[in-house]
Amino acid sequence: MTLPKVDKIWMDGTLVDWDKAQVHVLTHALHYGSGVFEGIRCYETADGPAVFRLREHMVRFERSAKMLFMDLGYTVDEMVEAVKETIRVNNLPSCYIRPLAFRGYGVMGLDPIPAPVQVIIAAWPWGTYMGEEALTRGVDVGVSSWRQRGINSLPPAIKATGNYLNSSFARIEANQHGYNEAIMLNEEGKVTEGTGENLFIVRDGVISTPPVSDGLLQGITRDSIMVIADALEYPVIEESLVRTDLYTADEMFMTGSAAEVVPVRSVDGRVIGDAGPITLELQKTFFRVVHGEESDFEDWLERV
Repeated sequence: MTLPKVDKIWMDGTLVDWDKAQVHVLTHALHYGSGVFEGIRCYETADGPAVFRLREHMVRFERSAKMLFMDLGYTVDEMVEAVKETIRVNNLPSCYIRPLAFRGYGVMGLDPIPAPVQVIIAAWPWGTYMGEEALTRGVDVGVSSWRQRGINSLPPAIKATGNYLNSSFARIEANQHGYNEAIMLNEEGKVTEGTGENLFIVRDGVISTPPVSDGLLQGITRDSIMVIADALEYPVIEESLVRTDLYTADEMFMTGSAAEVVPVRSVDGRVIGDAGPITLELQKTFFRVVHGEESDFEDWLERV
């Protein structure tokens, strides 16, 4: 995807021109993946742009940084305001938002601690990650031969830049095999997540999703869907799933800030079918929530 340019990027507390937001080629994170990030969406509403669960994202951003001994130098409140400032200065009615903290220029070697920490926030117009057609027609996925990174090697709880090389391997393989996305298993063969999405199945009217302890990111959209499902009186359980659970699902969908809520129509060539009624109701309600059309969920929206 070619990034559409906007006017400004927030960089270490200052708004700088898009083309001037640059770092040195010997930046530590460029060599060793020593960074943490978030993916967030701002949606157009009747009352102007609103960022979906911004504070929760910033709390997770801070938590990821803490686990890598990175002092962001900004509070959650300051980061929230910086995101809103970036959206306002670029006059964006809706956008994707990328906060990133990384070890900068100054030292080389595997110990990241001496390297300075830099923080940026970028925002740009970006449609749904897998394409608008995916939201209605669903996607075809395949179980990857690449296993999910282990919880005691590269912990999925940390949304770290280096972690996603694992996801890139799986996504490349999926694309080469004709799939839209990959599903990752952990070393024990339990289902974890997609390359950048959490996963749900529906069977006999019950919604299931793998537990965080099986090695997946505790997604904010994942949590949102679980809360919405409860409000709609659908039973939701967290339980370990194996590959064949995907093949026998009545419905299946994936969630993420970039992907939003995407139905899955097949797994490894086993047809699940068109988006089912529960998936469609959850998807419809989710989009009503993010566009400010569900007053019960207004506290999830950070008005710009």
